[in-house]
Amino acid sequence: MKLVIQRVLSASVKVDGNTVGSIGKGYLVLLGVGKEDNEEAVEKYASKLLKLRIFEDENGTTNLNLEQVNGELLIVSQFTLYADTRSNRPGFTEAAPPDLAEDLYEKFVKYCAERVPVVQHGEFGADMKVELVNDGPFTIIL
Repeated sequence: MKLVIQRVLSASVKVDGNTVGSIGKGYLVLLGVGKEDNEEAVEKYASKLLKLRIFEDENGTTNLNLEQVNGELLIVSQFTLYADTRSNRPGFTEAAPPDLAEDLYEKFVKYCAERVPVVQHGEFGADMKVELVNDGPFTIIL
């Protein structure tokens, strides 16, 4: 799995002009699933995501996790995180096939939703438009 985690003040995702997910303060997570990924990877990466301490405490130190700031999650599938750019036309042979990717994406969303009060998500396989206000900016790649 590959995750691009952006600490945001707000974020939303639209499909066909309709907002399908929207959050306030929290994380926008772009999630790529690789062809070797499995349910173990879902738990490993989701758990790490939720434990990350990248919000500032009262002293301005990045020391607080999502739960401690009542943060929200917006999770968007993005197979292009597995782009092979050795040529000018990216290839995606390392990305999981759609059936596996969708299954693990849904399990990732479910894992997070069982632990975080507000979890929104995009629509798997759709052409999505994502808007965000990056806080910092603060972006981490797992």
